Amino acid sequence: MKEIVLTNKKNGMAMLLLTLLLYIAAIAGCVIGGIIIAHKGLPVLLIISCIWLGIGWIPFCGLKVLKPQEALVLTLFGKYVGTLKGEGFYYVNPFCSSVNPAAKTKLSQSGDVDRGSRKALAIAGESVSANLEMPVSNKISLKVMTLNNSRQKINDCLGNPVEIGIAVMWRVTDTAKAVFNVDNYKEYLSLQCDSALRDIVRIYPYDVAPNVDTTGDGIADEGSLRGSSEIVASRIRDQIQQKVVEAGMEIIEARITHLAYAPEIASVMLQRQQASAVVDARKMIVDGAVGMVEMALNRLSETQMVELDEERKAAMVSNMLVVLCGNHDAQPIVNAGSLY
Repeated sequence: MKEIVLTNKKNGMAMLLLTLLLYIAAIAGCVIGGIIIAHKGLPVLLIISCIWLGIGWIPFCGLKVLKPQEALVLTLFGKYVGTLKGEGFYYVNPFCSSVNPAAKTKLSQSGDVDRGSRKALAIAGESVSANLEMPVSNKISLKVMTLNNSRQKINDCLGNPVEIGIAVMWRVTDTAKAVFNVDNYKEYLSLQCDSALRDIVRIYPYDVAPNVDTTGDGIADEGSLRGSSEIVASRIRDQIQQKVVEAGMEIIEARITHLAYAPEIASVMLQRQQASAVVDARKMIVDGAVGMVEMALNRLSETQMVELDEERKAAMVSNMLVVLCGNHDAQPIVNAGSLY
């Protein structure tokens, strides 16, 4: 299916004025025809005027108004005749009908949200609630839309259940493909987003793990959902784009909006992360303490301030490590007598 853009139909104002003039002429014809009949003349003018008054509303059905970044796909008795694009006042065949199978589809996306909320109306000074239903339009938006798909629970490459959600920025580029190549292009996009998200997430671990190849080159790397979010989002975007080309859509960007372990293992993984953080912190403290002890012994040896045998050095090292590595402030005991 190839899109046909109708560019020579911006004559809606001229047709509107012409139709109104014909209506005025028909009303005048009825008056004049009545006068002619009163004088026993032929009622031809009256008949023609009455016929026009009865069917003259049909040309009004061909008037179409489009705002910026809107399109209208037209069919005539089931045959695709073209697409109106761009703002303007158009006139087309009155028997043409607009087609948009996704007009009533409501997804969690910008400009197309229907949460069934009740809005307040002020009537006679009292606040009442009512459901306001917006009229359904078959116009197709060409603006950049944001699809915020629902969160999914997916197992990563290590089998850990992960909750993840994405936001996809997209727009329609070919209205004919979007309307005729798929049944409902909005539902089709949502389904392809779910499928691509599962395919990519299953390749990565949540955190960096050993012996995991996320690029497919046979070499282990440090890719992860948490640390390589930009790369993961880019791969998700590319995979969605491959699947929606036939639907006439362009995927501009994909972003991860939510990433967390599933509730059933979240507490265990938190304890694991806390333990890993404690071990790393202790390792850093010990490395620093050993360096400080070494520096102290070297300075004492260089200045020859005091001569310490191996036993006293060991005691000094032990005491300094206790002070530097302890969780609480040490309470020193001052020896006022001899060291020996």
